[in-house]
Amino acid sequence: MSNIRLTQLSHGGGCGCKIAPDRLASILAGLPSRFVPPELLVGIQSSDDAAVYQINPSQAIVATTDFFLPIVDDPEDFGAIAAANALSDIYAMGATPIFALAIVGMPVDVLPEKIITSILRGGETICNRAGIPIAGGHTIDSKEPFYGLVVIGLVHPKNLKRNDTSRPNDLLMLGKPIGVGILGAALKQGKLDESGYDSLRRTATMLNIPGKELAQIEGIHAMTDVTGFGLIGHLLELCRGANLAAEISYSSIPLLPKVEAYIRSGIVTGASGRNLNACANEVEFSSGILSWQRDLLADPQTSGGLLLAIEESAKADAEEIFRTHGFTQVSIIGRMQEGSPRLYILP
Repeated sequence: MSNIRLTQLSHGGGCGCKIAPDRLASILAGLPSRFVPPELLVGIQSSDDAAVYQINPSQAIVATTDFFLPIVDDPEDFGAIAAANALSDIYAMGATPIFALAIVGMPVDVLPEKIITSILRGGETICNRAGIPIAGGHTIDSKEPFYGLVVIGLVHPKNLKRNDTSRPNDLLMLGKPIGVGILGAALKQGKLDESGYDSLRRTATMLNIPGKELAQIEGIHAMTDVTGFGLIGHLLELCRGANLAAEISYSSIPLLPKVEAYIRSGIVTGASGRNLNACANEVEFSSGILSWQRDLLADPQTSGGLLLAIEESAKADAEEIFRTHGFTQVSIIGRMQEGSPRLYILP
């Protein structure tokens, strides 16, 4: 088992496997028009984190699915990270998860059964921490290993948090530091040290549970989580959804330890370049932002932090909720503003 590296069995890893946003938009544009019943509160129109279907005046079902290829070699950590990442979509809508289904694809003639069991155990551990069962799932024999979950949750419609409802002058609050993709790339190249791996594992398995409590705050106008499209990609989703611009400062963005050193040494993900290309016409970088900093802002995050558009009066309450759950690097990174959808990056 110790001789098998999961990251060497796949062409990519974590949320860096996602199809680039511009390519995805082109694919979806070829689909026929959809039937949208009035009960469907959130569909695919705003590229939100999960679908939401109202079933009665006080309850709506929140459903998501998320799976990916290994970002780490330890099988139990891989399963745990994938499960935490899937659960994040539910929390980002302000909902409470109630159960999950496993999505499993494994090269069964390559991986020993013990490794596959360890991957599933990692997912079970995270779901136990979230207080939900994995109630079933589906498995296939696949050339590359992948794992993830379908997660079902519930939310009161009045507490639903969308990604397209930001308002001018809202503060932008980020719950976790960024840099997971860079650390994952360093691991795949055999250059990640023990402390770097511990940082990757801890942040990627940290459940975005604050989302359930943040949903109760009216001053939080929009919420999403930062995953495969990088910080700038998901910020642009907030801008497009609300038809607003945003301004952020690089110096205010929390980073995982040693990430800048790794990326300055040339370690970068392929998805970072795809993300930058996808939003090139909508992002304006200040002359003081270096090329490696651009790559870091587009770095795909796996199980990344919650991103909030929040009015000033709600800032203290939101920060207290984050810190109560151990999110010590929660930060204000910028502000929404009037203007056509565009993102301005300052030093």
